[in-house]
Amino acid sequence: MAGEPTTQSPTTRQGERLREEAVEAALGKLDLDAKTRLLAGRDMWTLPALPEIGLRPLVMSDGPIGVRGVRWTADDPSIALPSPTALAAAWDPELARRAGRLLAQEARRKNVHVLLAPTVNLHRSPLGGRHFECYSEDPYLTGEIGSGYVAGVQDGGVGTTVKHFVGNDAETDRFTVDSVIAPRPLRELYLAPFEAIVTNAHPWGIMTAYNRVNGTTMTEHRHLVNEVLRGEWGFDGANVSDWMAARSTKGDIEGGLDVAMPGPRTVYGEALAGAVRAGEIDEALVDDAVRNVLRLAARVGILDGAPAAVTDLPAALDGQAVAREVAHRGAVLVKNDGAALPLDPAALRSLALSGAAARDARVLGGGSATVFPERVVAPLDGLLVALPEGVVSYRVGADPSDELAVADKGFALRAVCRAEDGTVLGEGSLPGGQVQWIGDDLPAGVTHEALHSIEVVGTFTARESGEHAFGTRGIGHFALSLADVCVYDDVQGMSAAADPFEAFFGAPTERGRRVLEAGETIAVSLRHTVLKNTGSPLTAIMFSLTHLGPRQDEDALIAEAVEAARGADAAVVVVATTDRVESEGFDRTDLALPGRQNDLVREVAAVNPRTIVIVNSGSPVELPWRDEVAAVLLSWFPGQEGGAALADVLLGAQEPGGRLPTTWPVSFADAPVTRVTPQDGRLPYTEGVFIGYRAWDRAGTAPAYPFGHGLGYTTWSYESLELDGRTARVRLRNTGGRTGREVVQIYLAPVADEVERPARWLAGFASVRAGAGESAEVTIDLPRRAFEIWDETAHAWRLVPGRYEVSAAHSLTDPRLTATLDVRG
Repeated sequence: MAGEPTTQSPTTRQGERLREEAVEAALGKLDLDAKTRLLAGRDMWTLPALPEIGLRPLVMSDGPIGVRGVRWTADDPSIALPSPTALAAAWDPELARRAGRLLAQEARRKNVHVLLAPTVNLHRSPLGGRHFECYSEDPYLTGEIGSGYVAGVQDGGVGTTVKHFVGNDAETDRFTVDSVIAPRPLRELYLAPFEAIVTNAHPWGIMTAYNRVNGTTMTEHRHLVNEVLRGEWGFDGANVSDWMAARSTKGDIEGGLDVAMPGPRTVYGEALAGAVRAGEIDEALVDDAVRNVLRLAARVGILDGAPAAVTDLPAALDGQAVAREVAHRGAVLVKNDGAALPLDPAALRSLALSGAAARDARVLGGGSATVFPERVVAPLDGLLVALPEGVVSYRVGADPSDELAVADKGFALRAVCRAEDGTVLGEGSLPGGQVQWIGDDLPAGVTHEALHSIEVVGTFTARESGEHAFGTRGIGHFALSLADVCVYDDVQGMSAAADPFEAFFGAPTERGRRVLEAGETIAVSLRHTVLKNTGSPLTAIMFSLTHLGPRQDEDALIAEAVEAARGADAAVVVVATTDRVESEGFDRTDLALPGRQNDLVREVAAVNPRTIVIVNSGSPVELPWRDEVAAVLLSWFPGQEGGAALADVLLGAQEPGGRLPTTWPVSFADAPVTRVTPQDGRLPYTEGVFIGYRAWDRAGTAPAYPFGHGLGYTTWSYESLELDGRTARVRLRNTGGRTGREVVQIYLAPVADEVERPARWLAGFASVRAGAGESAEVTIDLPRRAFEIWDETAHAWRLVPGRYEVSAAHSLTDPRLTATLDVRG
């Protein structure tokens, strides 16, 4: 498993020795100015080259589900994997490793050396806005999946930055919030995934977060970075700040921060050199940071004289195939009454599909995780390909979006950049209506100094007849024209949002309407005058052309879908969140599905007993109709191949392989931890070690679906559980009629506890695959840490002796076999 550290070979040790020698030799050739320049971003994504030591620029890029590269463009598309929640739902570190290898392959293609991923903060509360980008509520599962991912990326010779270290478990006031976490939950929950990944996968980078922990900003947190991360765990990689998180030259360098991003204006560089010369900072601290950066550069192969850490690359992977596999392996079938699934394609004469997300699937989360795939397979696309012509009918039914969104379907756009006198400086293609050019990410021939205005220009072809709304998102002067008629020419001021990115963008605002017939094409133009001297440390141009299709009568839309479903062999309803409900930069205020989607499900289910609901969200939502439908399948944000994978699962070509990595609440009121909003700048984690299933167990309440739950298309009999010390051997048999996969989950429960602990917790897992009637055996080692707590008095881990029930389970609440283990101190 990913949780087992590997022993280094003599060749690996020799490579490390040669790299360390090259690092020391390079460091000895650098003067103070060169050293401090290396620690500051050259621009948005790169560190500077230092030709005098044979160091080439080090390039970083956002992940974690794809490698965008250094430009906001679809000209160089990226593979878009399913959301991290989907990857974690597969409960398979080796699959995570293959996903990582694919992303390393993508990074090398785009000349990227370091991937800004994975995100291993916990699902402390289901309200967390960036929930979709994290793996799980459980620290052990998070550490195992994260270890696999990091190992895979670094197998391909590309570095990772495990993030966000630490306590960045919500988005509200994330730049300034003080996460107040007692030592025990800090160690047992929030630091645990980072520790596991450092121990088992040896990451080449860590990213420190915006927030404070117990009063100290994370980029300046000497105790957690220097004493815990480096001192206790032995981390020897580079510590990179989250973008714009570094705020104190002295505090950051003394707190163990190696790289301040982005550039060119940072607290390092000239400011750091000046502080050393003034005697305020010891140059030895600078040398330590430079060593860490040079070591990273050596590992990724951009420092002359140092052998790269990886010279024998893994075999090439098919990106579409991996994306499709992760999507079906991570899909969680939480309900399947009467074997509603799989559908038999040979017998299926009519399938009624509804839901706006069935046609326009949300395949990835928002914010920094955004990439631009070459293609997106929506559920409608996947089913039309998989089934004969005429079987699938589609109705919108309900649209979750009731406000303008970034221009997308039907638009063909480019950006024309002009100087103040109107001279065209250059132009570039756009992946949609959003312009997001940060740092030097500008079209060829364009500079920030010369750029005065940008015109987003092109055409829009209507998909539906009716009144279409068009608008803007951003601040500054805008002029919008539709069919060569100006409909808006004015200035938009800054919003009062707490998050700087949200404040900069603001909410989308309608500027004009136009009645169009389906298939009609009009010219569109949005001219934006670039803001100068904003005072931001980041040179950025961010604004959007937005659009909202015709608003149709909601009751009529639902009635159309109901009528189509009434006589169909099966009805499939796709429900979804939107990027205004679930995204980076803000937390959710409830768990409700937007729009009339719940009404759509209920009314379709009332006329078709074989109603199957697909939940297209990155994190939990309320499912108030779950007892009224035949099947519920969680697809998460399923990536670019989501529709193809969905067809595979619905029609039985593939088994839904997922198990819940997080507890699914009945309702917002049911969730035990809902406080994500700071008060007076502080967010106390008053629940201690009781989050997720630990908290549900303590409260004695039942969620909608428990941690670890997930159904397949076959059945399993657990035949034996044997314990040999801290090793569990489980034998099980596939008692169903087809090949399948089972995730064997091992939970520990103290019989008579001397300390306050959760009632039970995950201690190990493994997946098996077997044909119909076949048996399989798995061996699962239970780590010593599973029997330990953090002793706040001794400031150390302490083994808790006693008797433990060891359960081999299908899920947290479905133990199949139990044995007793006596642990002695």
